[in-house]
Amino acid sequence: MDFQIALLLAQDGITNGAIYALLALALVLVFAVTRVIFIPQGEFVAYGALTLVMIQAGTVPATLWLLLGSGVLAAAIDARGALASGQKGRLAGVLGWNVAYPGVLAALLYALPLATLALPLQVLLALLVVVPMGPLMYRLIYQPIAAAPVLILLIVSVAVHVGMVGLGLLFFGAEGSRTPAFSDARFDLGPMMINGQTIWVIASSVVLIVALYQFFGRTIYGKALRATAMNRNGARLMGISPALAGRLTFLLAALIGTLSGVLIAPITTIYYDTGFLIGLKGFVAAIVGGLASYPIAAAGAVLVGLLEAFSSFWASAYKEVIVFTLIIPVLLWRSFTSHHVEEEE
Repeated sequence: MDFQIALLLAQDGITNGAIYALLALALVLVFAVTRVIFIPQGEFVAYGALTLVMIQAGTVPATLWLLLGSGVLAAAIDARGALASGQKGRLAGVLGWNVAYPGVLAALLYALPLATLALPLQVLLALLVVVPMGPLMYRLIYQPIAAAPVLILLIVSVAVHVGMVGLGLLFFGAEGSRTPAFSDARFDLGPMMINGQTIWVIASSVVLIVALYQFFGRTIYGKALRATAMNRNGARLMGISPALAGRLTFLLAALIGTLSGVLIAPITTIYYDTGFLIGLKGFVAAIVGGLASYPIAAAGAVLVGLLEAFSSFWASAYKEVIVFTLIIPVLLWRSFTSHHVEEEE
């Protein structure tokens, strides 16, 4: 290995680490607010990338039908609850978000010439299809068992992951796909050449992290999520709805996952089950942060990316093993330095 190769590997590691940082932040956020270890986070990466692939091919994405079905089911449950409690005024909002929105989006997708749209519009449509699945997933699967122990929530997350992988195979097939790069520009920085897509990935990740920081620090909803993460019972007593906090958290997690998939689709081939491995590496970074610290999780993500890049050069056959082995000393260190706390009742 010479200096130029090391620079190239470092560039790949930082690029991958930027994506892992986003996923790690999403995992930490979801666990802090809802106590859910969100294993399906990676599936949003694959769904976002492959939905964009279908849109660029001029095909209405199959994920639209999952959105429609989930919306109808959530509307039926919420409408029944509203009628049973005598709150008929809620029906318009329930039907508008869960049924009317997917219906209007479906009409738009069928009416537009998807293959000839500008790339920003194609990306926007992919986000509009996949991101709302996050709060719908929380409403249908996690909200009814929100008070269950963490182990039960973990088992449910595994089941959701398996279901989404199966649906991904049905929707997208077994073939991998890529999307065109956002930019074909190339820049020479001394002995290292940086391509435009790498800049897009890193810059977008930094912008999104800064936006999340501002959201949590300056908005009412962000402060509500922070309060829920610190003390769920106290936040509930202050009038913060746990259901609203859960849906908003899953909305942000779905947005982060989908955007991550869109960003990496031009630089790696995405299969229906690719998201699981990517999400696991984000989970390793989240574990480094103790599923509590956002800055340490982001730093751990960059470490995971660099370790993966250099491992692919020295021992490519074992790079995944090396990356996941990182979790062992971290867990051992935390087990010796942390005090056991009983789960909150």
